[in-house]
Amino acid sequence: MGLAVAGLAACSRVDGGGDGGGEGGGQSTLDRLREQGFVTVGLASEIPFGFIDDAGNPAGQSPAVAQAVFEELGVPEIQAESVAWDGLIPGLQASRFDVIAAGMFINPERCQQVAFSEPTATSPEAFLVNEGNPDDITHFTSFVDNSDLKLAVLNGSVEQGYAEHFGIPEDQLELIPDQTTGYELLDAGRVDAVSMLSVSHTYLLLDRGGPFEVTEAFFPEIDGTQEKGWGGLAFRQEEASLVEEVNRVIAEFKENGRLLEIGEEWGFTEADLPDDVTTAELCEG
Repeated sequence: MGLAVAGLAACSRVDGGGDGGGEGGGQSTLDRLREQGFVTVGLASEIPFGFIDDAGNPAGQSPAVAQAVFEELGVPEIQAESVAWDGLIPGLQASRFDVIAAGMFINPERCQQVAFSEPTATSPEAFLVNEGNPDDITHFTSFVDNSDLKLAVLNGSVEQGYAEHFGIPEDQLELIPDQTTGYELLDAGRVDAVSMLSVSHTYLLLDRGGPFEVTEAFFPEIDGTQEKGWGGLAFRQEEASLVEEVNRVIAEFKENGRLLEIGEEWGFTEADLPDDVTTAELCEG
């Protein structure tokens, strides 16, 4: 059992096919994974959801959930490839890895491209800002009200969608490939805030320090409804049987407290765990 980084080239592909079988003549994906002894996961550099640690190993809540789930399914190891956030879904579709383990939020647009597991975590939004929050940044509308402010968001993220929804002009947005880039831009004074989930900022600040603080957490309200996002593991759409097995284990982990135990190492609390909302409901919007 263990976690390892896979040195996969951009053109490499995961062998085998979906539930209908690959080169093994009807062999299921899960059988293939059991036979090879590992599953390959794609992640982006977002602490504490999914990242590569200082020792070069995959770390964070989502890879840890994937590790535990696949161990239960008879696959003892995960190997990880770190890519830019907007490269996760294309990388999965191109079979560079078997599953996205990055805390990716489940929404109707993404459900058209990938098959999500049931939710495994949530967290409200917040901003990483300079200590004392000198620009009084509290919401995406803070940037609409002050055209001198600039916001860093992950390219292709739900935060980018929020920024666009609330009307932040393009020239006030800095699209970034990963969390570390946002931290460095803030440190260099090139942006005034970084937008991600509250737990991501909190864990990063504990890990790296710096003259910054995390603003009060909130759930954006759109059309009178709070946008509470739920993240899960993501698979290729043809992997229905594999997703069913993964969901069976996730349900067991929710019931026996294992999901909370896994998340606690990365700063997640009971409030960050799934309620009764289902992936089917999230995909409908």
